[in-house]
Parts: sequence; structure tokens; C-alpha cells
Amino acid sequence: MDQSTAVFLDAVERLSDDDFSRRSALTGWTIGAIVAHVHFNAEAIRRLLHWAHTGIETPMYASREDRNAEIEAGSKKPPTVLRALVLQSARDLSADAKQLTEHEWTATVVTAMGRSVPASETLWMRTREVAVHAVDLGVGLTFNDIPAGATLRLATEIVTSRHAAGEGPALVGWLTGRTDAPALRSWL
Repeated sequence: MDQSTAVFLDAVERLSDDDFSRRSALTGWTIGAIVAHVHFNAEAIRRLLHWAHTGIETPMYASREDRNAEIEAGSKKPPTVLRALVLQSARDLSADAKQLTEHEWTATVVTAMGRSVPASETLWMRTREVAVHAVDLGVGLTFNDIPAGATLRLATEIVTSRHAAGEGPALVGWLTGRTDAPALRSWL
């Protein structure tokens, strides 16, 4: 998580202030919206860690609508503010994670998608967000710049997800060099 977060934060630092208002590679999202999303994602995961630490149910978001409104409002903040927010929330999340006990990491929390998972899964949830969105920032990073362990797990998760969505055969055909690349929708 910390390695992939460092890649993301370095990418944010490479952005000019004007970059925050441009469109990203992620359909419908500006660069500012991605940075705001990653900041609020850290805060949401911190809520899950608080749940694991205290036993007090603390959902990631009050609702999907609240999450979307939070990102929309955050995307309009000045770039200097967004940079400071995403950096501080990353630091706070890392500090919170270091305080959980071995037992607390096994506590069950519920993701925004309604999945019940051990708190330890939040580390991967965050890694996935910062790794993928570092590439989305459009500063020249590719998945080659993401730690190898993260790309392997991402690849496995994507293939599993695509297979479950009925896209497995087309994906396997392409991955084995038998067919052209299938048309795939954005993931994550």
C-alpha cells in the first residue's frame, strides 16, 4: 500500500495546477476529480480501520450519493488544497494502519460495495485505488511503474471479475494470442 501510494503521490506532485481541470483517461473524470476521489477513499478506508479498531460500525460512506457529491465538491477545490489533502489523508491512513493489532486486522468490515471482508483487505483496496489511478493521472506513468506484486494481483482480480461478467472466453482468447483484443469497459 505505501509503495503504490508513493507512486500516486509522486504523480500528483508532477501535475501542474492547470492539469487538475483537464480530462483524465477515465471517462467522465477530470484529474482533479481523481485526486479528490483518492483523498476521500483514504478517509473512507480510515473509517473501516476505525471500525476494526473500536468495533463501532463505521461505513465507508453514508451513501453512494454522498460519495459522489463529496468527490464532485472536492474536485472543485484549488490544486494546492487538493495536493495537501491527498498527501495528509495518505499519511493519516498509513498511521492508522500501523496502529491496528493482529486481532483487529481480522475484524469484519463492510465495503462500499456491501462485501464483508477482514480489515486486512482494506490494504489491498487502497493499493488498487492508488495504483490504477496513478496511471489515470496522465503524467506518463504506466503499469510498469506500479510495484510488481500489485500488478500481479490486479491482473488476477481483473481476469476473475471479467470472467464472472461473461467476458472470460474473449479475454482468454486474446491473452493466449488466439484472437484480437476484446472490447472491454473500464474497470474500477
